[in-house]
Amino acid sequence: MFLRRIFRSAGTLSIVRLSSFRRPVRVVRDRLPRVLAAAVTTTLVGAALVLAGCGSSSSSKTSSPAATSSTAATSSAQSSAAEPAPALAQLGPAQHPRASRFPSAHGKTLRQLGDLARSSVQLGAATGTFTPGVQRFAFALTTNAGAFVYAPTAIYVASSPGAPAKGPFLAPADPMSVQPQYRSKQNTGPGGIQAIYAANVPVPKAGTYFVLSLTQGPKGLIGATGELAAAPSSPIPAVGQRSPDIATDTLASVHGDKALLTTRQPPENMAETSLDHVLGHKPVALLFSTPQLCVSRVCGPVTDIAVQVQQRFGSKVDFIHQEVYVDNQPSKGLRPQLKAFHLRTEPWLFAINRQGKIVARLEGAFGTTELTQAVQAALR
Repeated sequence: MFLRRIFRSAGTLSIVRLSSFRRPVRVVRDRLPRVLAAAVTTTLVGAALVLAGCGSSSSSKTSSPAATSSTAATSSAQSSAAEPAPALAQLGPAQHPRASRFPSAHGKTLRQLGDLARSSVQLGAATGTFTPGVQRFAFALTTNAGAFVYAPTAIYVASSPGAPAKGPFLAPADPMSVQPQYRSKQNTGPGGIQAIYAANVPVPKAGTYFVLSLTQGPKGLIGATGELAAAPSSPIPAVGQRSPDIATDTLASVHGDKALLTTRQPPENMAETSLDHVLGHKPVALLFSTPQLCVSRVCGPVTDIAVQVQQRFGSKVDFIHQEVYVDNQPSKGLRPQLKAFHLRTEPWLFAINRQGKIVARLEGAFGTTELTQAVQAALR
């Protein structure tokens, strides 16, 4: 019942992003519609769940009154819960959710499905770029106290809280930890996060969609709400398109200064060749990230994941890491490689097959499983 208040107030929700690790929530204005609205609170900011765009170059200076309304509605809903949401650490089961264990959306609205939840948590988005089609929706879940929640989870989507819902769309948790030998100095984990959830959800057309996550807790379902804003199109290269044929930085292009080549400590070995030298000849895993300058601390973990996966596939796939800022100074703006891909946030991962076609695209946080699948798709 307590989720109903969120849905009743959802018509006034503003679409906001947690845009920095230490900064307050702020509205993001972009050429695309404003990105995913999660039911956010200041405790979530304190938990450092800043997954949607870790060094976002998109920004605005003020929050909207609607954003405040969203937070107030969420807090009110949570305070009326019959019981507090537990901090769950069922990472194993969270990686293997089963559709049969979630309620069918057939004949139910999103509000009716939300009424099945006995407690609520916060949903923090890791993706913010959506267009019509089947889209990756990545997120994390936290309690009011900022503890991460790991348990079997699924997503439901509808055009409005009172409209027929679609789902469940399973959201397996993808581990973000790496073996000690692949862990960089920057990889302390954002708030202790161990995994990221991701579901593939249908987006029929451009517009705003309401999202409900349901998680299997020990005493019943746990719910969280958010929004998904889809644009008619995006200039960012998509799966199925040919990759831009650009030069990426190598040790030669930075005149031997490895500190300009990567901010990771210790430096990784993912800049031996330029993308334009291998595009159309060899599979590529192209990662845009900045481990040291990534405000959310997500770039360090995903770069370490790439380093670990490179050990398995490096003989067959060229792993290329591209830093984000000119001379690694944010004040100088984005490097031309990001502009060529029309990127304004990071991290992003593009898996490219030997024909030069993009076969997988990962925005924001991702784990070992998704990256491995993306690389395997490039090898086909």
